[in-house]
Amino acid sequence: MSVEYVSRVPRPPLDGLIDDLYYLAGEPPYARLTLPPPAVLLIVNLGAPFRIRGGADVEAADYADGCVVTMPTRAWEFGYPPWTRSVGVHFKPWGLAPFLPMPAAELRDRPVTVEHVWGRPAVTELRDRLTTADGPHEMLTLLEAELMRRLCAPSGLGLVRHTSSLIAATGGAVAIGELGAATGVSSTHLAQRFKELVGVTPKRLARTHRFAATVFSINFAEPIDWADLAGGAGYFDQAHFGHEFRAFTGLTPTRYIEVRRRFLREHPGHTLDSWPLPAD
Repeated sequence: MSVEYVSRVPRPPLDGLIDDLYYLAGEPPYARLTLPPPAVLLIVNLGAPFRIRGGADVEAADYADGCVVTMPTRAWEFGYPPWTRSVGVHFKPWGLAPFLPMPAAELRDRPVTVEHVWGRPAVTELRDRLTTADGPHEMLTLLEAELMRRLCAPSGLGLVRHTSSLIAATGGAVAIGELGAATGVSSTHLAQRFKELVGVTPKRLARTHRFAATVFSINFAEPIDWADLAGGAGYFDQAHFGHEFRAFTGLTPTRYIEVRRRFLREHPGHTLDSWPLPAD
């Protein structure tokens, strides 16, 4: 099985909102993959529909034209067709807001189609242009131009961007109560802006960053002392860490390690190694 993955950082000012634009085509290594946090996405689908399920108690839904996902608060599971093709955007936590016609909180844990956000005529035209483009690089250029055309500056974006950067720089270990004072606004005002532009509160975003930093620090080649790992990351105890693990990945820590090691063993150096994981 092989996957073609082309990625690039967009030019300013989009680079302040977006981690990368990407093209993905081929056969995914597993039929069902989970997305690690934080994951804010826009995907324009050019192949067969894929399926998304948010949480074990939610039914999967098909997405033909693509999807938009704001900052999640739980594990997401993507079900890919045997062969997939799409272009997409990995946004920074605040980066999707300038392209949404509604507050980000309205989409929290509720992925919607691209058509829902940008309208059917615009999405149909964009997909047609992408489908007939001359290769991945031209497709990313078209996507970047579409984003530039739609770019706006919602109120409070600078505040949220600055505060989010502080949270990310500490791996989520910043004292949330001090953020308002550091930025010169009340905690209530800051939380409201975050809900509008990120979809979650600063506290919730910090939880996401702390978990991601902890998981990405794991050395899968060595035995893992879960109690030491949880304590070092500032979790109250190992049980608290385990609860967070299941919420963000849908797996227990032990099962996650088994799945992760299987992925690395069966697909060493795979293109998708750094982000999705098998669902189980």
